[in-house]
Amino acid sequence: MKIAVVGTGYVGLVSGTCFAETGNDVVCADIDEKKVAAMQAGQIPIYEPHLDVLFERNIKAGRLTFTTDLAQAIADAKLIFLALPTPPGEDGSADLSYVLGVADELGKIMKDYKVVIDKSTVPVGTAEKVHAAIAQHATVDFDVVSNPEFLREGFAVDDFMKPDRVVIGCSSARAQNLMEELYKPFVRQGNPILFMDEKSAELTKYAANSFLATKITFMNEVANFCEIVGADVDKVRRGMGTDTRIGSRFLFPGIGYGGSCFPKDVQALHKSGEEAQFDFGILTSVMRANEAQKTILFDPLRDYFNGNLEGKRIALWGLAFKPETDDIREAPALYMIEKLTAAGATVVAYDPEAMDNVRERIGDRIEYAEGHLQALDRADALLICTEWQVFRNPNMADVKERLNAPAVFDGRNLYDLDTMRQHGFYYKSIGRSTVHSNA
Repeated sequence: MKIAVVGTGYVGLVSGTCFAETGNDVVCADIDEKKVAAMQAGQIPIYEPHLDVLFERNIKAGRLTFTTDLAQAIADAKLIFLALPTPPGEDGSADLSYVLGVADELGKIMKDYKVVIDKSTVPVGTAEKVHAAIAQHATVDFDVVSNPEFLREGFAVDDFMKPDRVVIGCSSARAQNLMEELYKPFVRQGNPILFMDEKSAELTKYAANSFLATKITFMNEVANFCEIVGADVDKVRRGMGTDTRIGSRFLFPGIGYGGSCFPKDVQALHKSGEEAQFDFGILTSVMRANEAQKTILFDPLRDYFNGNLEGKRIALWGLAFKPETDDIREAPALYMIEKLTAAGATVVAYDPEAMDNVRERIGDRIEYAEGHLQALDRADALLICTEWQVFRNPNMADVKERLNAPAVFDGRNLYDLDTMRQHGFYYKSIGRSTVHSNA
C-alpha cells in the first residue's frame, strides 16, 4: 500500500517506519524543514529503542521517505494518517488546530478517493470535525477513520509491531477493508482488530489512559498512607497484584506519572466531561493527587537539612519522565528542580538520554554530569526521579564515598531497605519505612 503520515513526532515516525517495515511505501510529511532534511540524510530525531534499525533499513530500501510538501506526500497515497500534536489548552481541552488545519488543506488538494485516519489522540466527535473540514473543499469521495495509538515510549516499536489489539472506528465498508488489509501483518498471532464506531474508538484511547493513570495514582495514595500507618507498600502491592482481577502492572508507587499521554489525556477527558455537563469526579482527584505526588519528596529532603536547602548540592538521577526515552514532558524531575533551585539548592543532574532536552528547556540553571557516579561528587544528597537500568545496581560503597553525606531520596523505590541499612545510608523511598543512617 501507499501511505502518507502527516507529522513525524513519536507517533508519526514510529507508525510510518513500522508500516514501511511490513512492505508498504510510506511518505512522512512535516513542516519542520530542518527536521525533514535531517531525516532525509538518515538522522533519526528521537530516541526510541530499536527504531533506528528499522528507520535506516527502510530508508535504504526506499520504502520510507520524507517531505515538507503535503501535496506530494498524499498524491499517490490511499491512506493518510494524521499524527499531529493535540496539546492541552489552558482549560485542559485538546487543541485540534493542527489536525483541523491539515484536514482543511487536504480537502483542497485531494484528487482521488482517500481514507484519512486520525492517529492522534483526539476527543470524542473529532472524526466528524475532520470530515467537515475536508468536505468544505473536497470534490472527491473520502472517508475519515479513527485509529488511536497505544504506544508506550520506550517500547513503541514492539507495541506497534505486536499490538495487544488494533482499535478502528469506521462507518465505511470500503475504508474498513483497506484498514483490515493494512493491519493483518501485525495481528498474525491472533490479537484482535476491533472495529467500532468512530466515537467509541476516540473514547477508548482516553478511557484506557485515564484508567491506567487512575491505577498509578491510587497506588501512590496507598503508598503515602502506608507511611502514615507503618505498612510496607511493597508487601501491599504484591498482595493486590496477585489478585487476577487487579493484576500486577501499574502498581509500582513513585513520584507520579508524566509524559505526553497520561497528563494530557486525563485533562482532555475531564474537559470533555465538563463540556457534556458530566462530572468526572474521579479524574479531578487523580489530577490533584498526581500534581502533589511529583514533589512529594521535597519536604522530606528539606527536613533532612533542618529546613534549609540554601547552598546544598543535590545530585539528581533521571530527567526523562520514564526510562528508555528522552521525553521530558511533565517529568517529575523538572518539578523537583523548580522547587530545589527556588529553595537555594544547586542541582547536578544525569540522565542517559534526556539531558540535551532539559538543557534546551532550562539552560544552565542546573549542572549536567558526564555520568551518574560523577553527579555524586561533592553532593550533599542523591535524589532519584527516573528508574533507568544503570541506576539499579550501583556500587553502594562508591556511592557513599562520593557523597558528602550518605543520604538518598528515591522516588522510584529502586533499592532494598536492608541493603541501604547495611551500607549506612539515610534512605527515604515511597510507601516504605525510612532507613536512618548509622554514619
